[in-house]
Amino acid sequence: MKTIELLLSNIRLALQKRAGYTKNGKSYEAWKAKGYDDHPEVTVIIQSHNKSAQVAHVVRKLRARRALEIIVIDDGSSVGHTRRLARLVAEGGANEFLIRSNDLYENIMYDRTIRLANGQYIALLQDDDDFDSLAWIDEALAHFRQHPQLAILGGRGGMDVQLADHTVKNTVRRPSGPFEFVPAVNRAPMWLNAGLYKEKLKHIERRLAPFQYDDYELCLRAWLCGLQVGWYDARFHSLSAGGMRLYNNRFTTQQYQRNSCLLYDMYHDRMEEVNRLVAQANGAIARP
Repeated sequence: MKTIELLLSNIRLALQKRAGYTKNGKSYEAWKAKGYDDHPEVTVIIQSHNKSAQVAHVVRKLRARRALEIIVIDDGSSVGHTRRLARLVAEGGANEFLIRSNDLYENIMYDRTIRLANGQYIALLQDDDDFDSLAWIDEALAHFRQHPQLAILGGRGGMDVQLADHTVKNTVRRPSGPFEFVPAVNRAPMWLNAGLYKEKLKHIERRLAPFQYDDYELCLRAWLCGLQVGWYDARFHSLSAGGMRLYNNRFTTQQYQRNSCLLYDMYHDRMEEVNRLVAQANGAIARP
């Protein structure tokens, strides 16, 4: 049954059509002037929840770099935050996008958004990430060019992963230089070589949805697919607590417990192989 609102809308649109009404300013020249870039070098994806001020702070810094695509995920924020993010993206022009979803969390929304991204390299960020300069982007690209099989690059911490007794134990590696191959990395930033990701990894593991340890799983799977995972120091610092964690303490504890068991079942018998591949890769770059 049609509502009164829908009926009134249909009447208004019919009258506009009959009168030949169009808004001024719509033309190919106006579209061209927006400067849409279909092949950006880098896409930055920012996952957020009720953190519009922090996201705006970071996006405005990112705009200083050319050949950059920015996609903001607004996952279940209040209406006020969503409106502010919509205004933010509108001021940025044709290469910035806003995706609104309803509390689907990192696993699903990163996976969906990666498929929208056009960048050769994709940087996954969260709404508490901050940086002092854009040097972290150029440094990451240099590592990708130096290591053609590098599929994932973390800038927060390289992790040693131990799976025992259906639990996950992880310790931060202490690298001896500016770059090192590692078993896994934490988000964020978490970089992806988009070509290798789409060719061999294809997706973020949905069994670990809605969040927790899907970043580790992706890294372990990369090693076992013949790809590599690395770490470098992106020199990020935190603006505040991440929005998703801030509002979901009990839920986060549940996911730690659930996904520890899942990750153990998936990879406990392959960790020796992963560690051997990591050591082999580090040995290759250590040799003169």
